[in-house]
Amino acid sequence: MIKLCAGLVVALLALAPTTAAHELRLDGPLIQGGLVLGKAEPDAEVRLNGDRVRVSPEGLFLVGFGRDDEGPFELVVRHPDGSVTRESLAIEKRAYQVQRIDGLPAAMVTPDEAALARIRSENAMIADVRARDTPEALFAAGFVWPVTGPISGVYGSQRILNGEPRRPHFGVDIAAPEGTPVRAPADGVVALAEDDLYFTGGTVMLDHGHGLTSVFSHLSAVTAAVGERVSQGAVIGRIGATGRATGAHLDWRVNLFKTRLDPALLVGPMPGE
Repeated sequence: MIKLCAGLVVALLALAPTTAAHELRLDGPLIQGGLVLGKAEPDAEVRLNGDRVRVSPEGLFLVGFGRDDEGPFELVVRHPDGSVTRESLAIEKRAYQVQRIDGLPAAMVTPDEAALARIRSENAMIADVRARDTPEALFAAGFVWPVTGPISGVYGSQRILNGEPRRPHFGVDIAAPEGTPVRAPADGVVALAEDDLYFTGGTVMLDHGHGLTSVFSHLSAVTAAVGERVSQGAVIGRIGATGRATGAHLDWRVNLFKTRLDPALLVGPMPGE
């Protein structure tokens, strides 16, 4: 079985009773924020809750679950011989932390109209990247941590900024000295490389294929270029404290199209913990 990374929960689905054996495997946690790598036969058609899912020529596909998804989700696989397998996926619920961050500049918590216009423009660029549906399964070799260090923020936590409730945090924050290299956690194509976005400062986005993207924020230096193909471990930037940040760290986020995933579920425990 192809694995996203060591330590993930492996779910093996029951096969529908048919005259021939049909391959259908899932690797990954069925949990809020989880990403699951599926393996079916080449030329199979896969749908999740009625929406068609891209299947690679090798039969690989991805399904993901958001922070508050409750399910159940219905996975339907139509095999090349026309037979159908249906599975109901129960999603494990999570309890989320509350994180309070004080000392931010007021403009970073409550932007003025000029800043809001800039933020909307930058968000549109990011949304365009997250809408990409690249056919190559660059994610197939799995993920590693892009940098190592203490985890200072976790996925799903409710943010209280300068005493004001704000949206949950959808990434993993990793503290490290300014200038520390940030490396590609998986193979990908650089889809965005910006030195100064309003909230995220120096920002790089990688397209891992099939709608799976990573974003790396608050960089002091961006060393990757749009269109560049990078391998796992390649340096794409350096740790900083640009944008809305109170100290040097990396904010790493992963999306499957619009679904916000928990990067920590892709890589297992932080080395040294």
